[in-house]
Amino acid sequence: MNDLNGFDKKRNIGKTIRLAFPVFLLAVSVSLVFGDDWNKGNEEKWNAAFMETVKTGEKLFHGPELGGNTVQCAMCHPNATNTHPETYPKFQKQIGKVSTLREMINWCIENPLQGKRLAYDDPKMIALEAYILYERRNTPLVPGKH
Repeated sequence: MNDLNGFDKKRNIGKTIRLAFPVFLLAVSVSLVFGDDWNKGNEEKWNAAFMETVKTGEKLFHGPELGGNTVQCAMCHPNATNTHPETYPKFQKQIGKVSTLREMINWCIENPLQGKRLAYDDPKMIALEAYILYERRNTPLVPGKH
């Protein structure tokens, strides 16, 4: 009887391997076709592209381009202070609902700056978000303040 159980276990393991192996091959193939080719050169290229986006966001944040008046983001938020991007999504009293950082950026553009809202996929929106997140990196949360 023990030999029969051992035979059944080996047969089940073999069947499992035969069923799982094609799935494994498919997963490896997909990752090779669609996965990013990480290497030091690519990492440097990607970081350079990100930092270029951050610089664009910094110019927008400190410049007059977004508004219809003379107000700039940096007048209320020098160096992106009190933006707290790490706390979004959250309830925003000004908007009256749980909002994303991009919704709050648009609220600021439309209200204090009296400008026109940006599409969420607009390169300017992405640059502003990148600048705010970069500028506020490693900033500790203060309990009760955010």
